[in-house]
Amino acid sequence: MALNLIITGVGGQGNVLASQVVGKAAVKRGLRVTIGETFGLSQRGGPVMSHIRLSRKRDYGPLIPPNKAHIIIGLEPLETIRVLPEYGNSETTFVVNSWPVYPLNVIADEVEYPDTERIRSILEDAGGKLYWLDATRLAIDLGAPILLNMIMLGTLCALPDFPLQMYDFKDVLVDMFPESRLELNYKALEIGNEFITENEN
Repeated sequence: MALNLIITGVGGQGNVLASQVVGKAAVKRGLRVTIGETFGLSQRGGPVMSHIRLSRKRDYGPLIPPNKAHIIIGLEPLETIRVLPEYGNSETTFVVNSWPVYPLNVIADEVEYPDTERIRSILEDAGGKLYWLDATRLAIDLGAPILLNMIMLGTLCALPDFPLQMYDFKDVLVDMFPESRLELNYKALEIGNEFITENEN
């Protein structure tokens, strides 16, 4: 069986980099990996979704079948709701950054952004487990909003039954970032990891 992971958000949040980190770490661990990137990759602020499928014994197609996501990492709350009907199910684990990124039509005052507490309530009712955190604020406190993606990866490796650990992610970051950036990215991973550990019950 594949473990089916979706990372969803908007352009500029580091979604693609996060999926690359997971993929490289899984390969180093000896897992089979397929990754599919979909939607507005070239548009900053447009929707971005990565399908990541991990297996120990066989290769799977790059796109997760309908309603078969085991874990959905939401870098943006509205984008998480968008993928829920197609890929979520009653046992899906959601880890969601609560900080909204407003689409252009919201900024232009053409439509209203949904109430984030309403989004949270829908996700609580929809899946097996919801972890809801203000990861953008935590990243800003670290000094770099783009660290959101590393905080969210830190949450991922603390989830029960996820086959990769934080040291797997740290190991691949050595090859992806200059040494001057490693300590801050490691700290972001640790913050996300601690959030899940403290909120697991």
